[in-house]
Amino acid sequence: IPRFVTDKPWRCYETHVLAGYTSICSLPQVSLRVQSGTCYNHVCGGVLIKTNWVLTTAQCVSGIAVSLVVLGEHDLTASERKEQFFGVSAIYIHPSWNSDLTAGNDIALIRLTSNAILNSYVQLATLPSAGQILSGNTACYVTGWGVTQNGGFLSAQLRQASLPSVDYATCSSSTWWGAVVKTSMICAGGAGTAAGCSGDGGGPLNCVVGGRYVVHGLTSFVYSGGCNTIRKPTVFTRVSAYLSWMQGITG
Repeated sequence: IPRFVTDKPWRCYETHVLAGYTSICSLPQVSLRVQSGTCYNHVCGGVLIKTNWVLTTAQCVSGIAVSLVVLGEHDLTASERKEQFFGVSAIYIHPSWNSDLTAGNDIALIRLTSNAILNSYVQLATLPSAGQILSGNTACYVTGWGVTQNGGFLSAQLRQASLPSVDYATCSSSTWWGAVVKTSMICAGGAGTAAGCSGDGGGPLNCVVGGRYVVHGLTSFVYSGGCNTIRKPTVFTRVSAYLSWMQGITG
């Protein structure tokens, strides 16, 4: 049974990667926020793909009033003077998206109100080539501010965990995810240790390809019986399946 990995905000300015470790800006990503009173609460992750465009999942912006995008973030509870804050100019959800997780198309674009300034803390994601498929057991890393244990609290600090990719034939087999997983998705993990979890939705799966980190996936869903269930790896939207749609919007 799949479940979303988007968490509704619970605490002001508090928002993880299961069994991961703190990431000191090694794989920069963005924090999407919704306003609650005078606070802006983290709900999802994403990645900067152009200086004024952010890539995330549809579940993160469908029916959720994301109004603030924070770049260069590490600790959600502290001002580290590295952050850049932006409003939302427009949101584009994939036209074939619906709330049925098994249908796929969990992808969306956010246009920022102005351009980001690139530096060592704010960087553009490297995207895969169109249609590129990862081989099994590729070194990949999930990052986010999600929960660090099942049923736990959201992490204040950005964390990352190693999640080797799982090939489609294995992940779609009957003893793994079965027909729930589509070719437009990527699986990673499944060993019963590390995983993406609640609060990590929309964040990137960075995989080492050609000696560099490439964003091959966006965290989409996990197993409802436990994020780190054996043979139920974290499932990601496969970015390489949507490059033409993305380019048609961002130019």
